Amino acid sequence: MGGGLILAVEGGTIAEVSTALRELLIRHVDAGTIPGGVALLGAGHVEVVAAGVASIGGGPMREDAIMRIQSMTKVMTSVAALRLVEAGRLELDQSLVDWLPELVGRQVLRRPTAELDDTVPARRAITLRHLLTNTSGYGMVTQASPLQQAMAANGTEAGPEPPAMGADEWLRRLTELPLAFQPGEGWRYHHSFAVLGILISRVTGRPLGQHLAEDIFGPLGMTDTALWVAEGKLDRLPAAYRHGDEGLMEIEPAGGGFYAGPPSFDVSHGELVSTARDYHRFARMLAEGGRADGQPMISPDHLRQITSDQVPAACKTADSFFPGKTEGPQRGRVGWSGGLGTDFFVDPDGTVGILLTQVELGEDMWPLVEQFQSLHEPS
Repeated sequence: MGGGLILAVEGGTIAEVSTALRELLIRHVDAGTIPGGVALLGAGHVEVVAAGVASIGGGPMREDAIMRIQSMTKVMTSVAALRLVEAGRLELDQSLVDWLPELVGRQVLRRPTAELDDTVPARRAITLRHLLTNTSGYGMVTQASPLQQAMAANGTEAGPEPPAMGADEWLRRLTELPLAFQPGEGWRYHHSFAVLGILISRVTGRPLGQHLAEDIFGPLGMTDTALWVAEGKLDRLPAAYRHGDEGLMEIEPAGGGFYAGPPSFDVSHGELVSTARDYHRFARMLAEGGRADGQPMISPDHLRQITSDQVPAACKTADSFFPGKTEGPQRGRVGWSGGLGTDFFVDPDGTVGILLTQVELGEDMWPLVEQFQSLHEPS
């Protein structure tokens, strides 16, 4: 659908691109895919466009809406960790037990579906490189197994819900369980980055949100990005939804829910909220060689590593690995999605695309994400 619309964006003016983006959003609002959304696309100066409503029956979606970006957080914590490497405070391949003593003496399941006591000792320590590549041995378990049941029982399974406990308690519960595989020898999504947030907090001696604010958000001028929405900005927090049998179901109200105001416990293992304009500042830094306003934020070598495939081929097993797009028309593009309907990319020609919605990703949402990603081909 809309093939001609997509072609019209190639090399178009800002106005043409904005019109195409707005029409894409409106089409999916009208179809019931999303109540509303915010997006931008282009190199250099871009226009933020918004369509639809912030909540069903509520007011219009604002261009400065503060959205729950979930896994789009992972790119930011990766940059923060690599900045600590560049400052000499961490190394990519050193053991992390000095900061995370919970990781001492890891036991590893003989096979991922084994009973929890059918283990062998870990052959190597978990490192920062393992966390950054999702190869620590911790992560989402998609196949039924004793480990999956144990993670569900102790509150450490991954899912759309925000954290239910503080960072230290979450890590204590996670490390009561064995690893699914030897560190560096498998791939499982998500949990390594929650551990990474706790690591950054402990290395720096302050909560993750405070460190990110001073180290990344402040220098980049990202005034609306944080681990929660400040009280005075709650009118900019849309509702959150998921698709169900009866259509869209609200999972968090506009101006409310977990991200409304500071939580009652440490969320260094949590995920961020942000705006299209804020995330654009971060993505432009990646597009401009790791520099912001001429100042280096991340070294060329670390930028190369963060924007290229670092996962060993042997770890890309069909049972758990999420393949990216390293071939085809979008070869050379880097980016990531967030579980509540968000997506961003940076193309080799400097084009940045950002899509922020408030609906959980799933089969109803993928066509919107794919059509958004097709509005510009990397060159």
